[in-house]
Amino acid sequence: MHGVVLITFPAARKYGISFCLQTLTVLNPFHTPEVAALQDTDLAGPLVFCLAFGGFLLLSGKVHFSYIYGIGVLGCLSMWALLSLMSAQGVTIGTVVTVLGYCLLPMVGLSGVNVILSLQGYVGIVLTSVAILWCSLSASKLFVTALAMDHQQPLVLYPCALLYGVFALITIF
Repeated sequence: MHGVVLITFPAARKYGISFCLQTLTVLNPFHTPEVAALQDTDLAGPLVFCLAFGGFLLLSGKVHFSYIYGIGVLGCLSMWALLSLMSAQGVTIGTVVTVLGYCLLPMVGLSGVNVILSLQGYVGIVLTSVAILWCSLSASKLFVTALAMDHQQPLVLYPCALLYGVFALITIF
């Protein structure tokens, strides 16, 4: 194993690589995430993804920064209230913002595709449906794992899909 460096999660947190670990966790929604990776509340990553989302929308001729932040704040507060009622243990607003912000990554990709081609046809419907499903599946998996809510993923998946559906509508129209 010459030249291979394995980084464990405490070393990753020490060197500031938690951004990459949480991003990779979102990119693979079928993998069971580590609970330790979910307890790190990082607000820089969600801010970067919101700015990238708004930047791609700006490149496609849409100035929607206020909508992104307004819907994002309202969605995070609503999701925090819902998860506080559903989970036996408490959830912090930082965890909710971190998970919902990192799971915005497929929607950022969708807005990047919108710069190149229009999403108002059949291809756009398919790509938008995949992005909404990907975002909501990743977010619900992370919430269920972080809050130890066994067998409640469909209950968390639905409000996440509604939130990311609104972001998809902003992207399309």
